[in-house]
Order: sequence, then structure tokens, then C-alpha cells
Amino acid sequence: MNEDNEKLRIDKWLWAARFYKTRSLAAEAVDGGKVKVNGVEAKRAKTVGAGDKLELRLGRFVFDIDVLGISNKRGSAPDAQKLYRETDESKAKRALLAEQLRVDAPLFLFKGRPSKRDRRQIAKFQKTHDES
Repeated sequence: MNEDNEKLRIDKWLWAARFYKTRSLAAEAVDGGKVKVNGVEAKRAKTVGAGDKLELRLGRFVFDIDVLGISNKRGSAPDAQKLYRETDESKAKRALLAEQLRVDAPLFLFKGRPSKRDRRQIAKFQKTHDES
């Protein structure tokens, strides 16, 4: 970690904090409007420092993060977790959403055209339920 008064580009920080696997993915997320710094949508060159607040959307999940430190090198996961703190409210919202997604998961996912075997099973199922 660097000194507290230093600042670093948002895309580099997100990569170093291990939110994205590559800097280019982090930059795409920033360019796509998925990152806000102190409530304002960030540009790729926006700098962050200790004390800044980030709102980060990863898929359906939203992270509210307080920046604690700066590092321009990608280290281990435990080191990366020292760079930020997620708010308790954010953790609770993400847990609730994860539970809702788990409960509401579709029972069947069809990918492409059914095979001959699948069509036979569908026909058999429909036949048994039509007789009822």
C-alpha cells in the first residue's frame, strides 16, 4: 500500500482491489457507468484516494465501498481486502438479493433446440398431464 495522501486512477484501483480480473475489464465497467465516486458517475481517469466512497455495480449486485488505502499493484486477496471496507447496509442488501435470486431461480433452463430424447420426454409429460 502507498501513502494515504496519494491518489490512483479508478480503473487501476478496482483492478488492484480485485473487483475485476483485468484492468481493461475495470476500465470497461467505469466507461459503462457502473462506478460512481462520491455519488458522481466516474470517468476512467478519475482518481480515488483514502476516504472516497464508491458505488460499484457488478451484475445485479451493488457494492457501497469506503476506500481505505491505495495500491497500484495487484496483490493477494487478503491484501486487496485491506484497501476497502464495504458498508453493513450494502452487505445486507447483497445478501437479500442473493437469497431472492436463489429462491426465484428457474426450474428448467432450455438451451437451444431440444434433442430427440428431450422431445419424447416432453411428449410423455404432456400426455400424462392431459389425461388428468
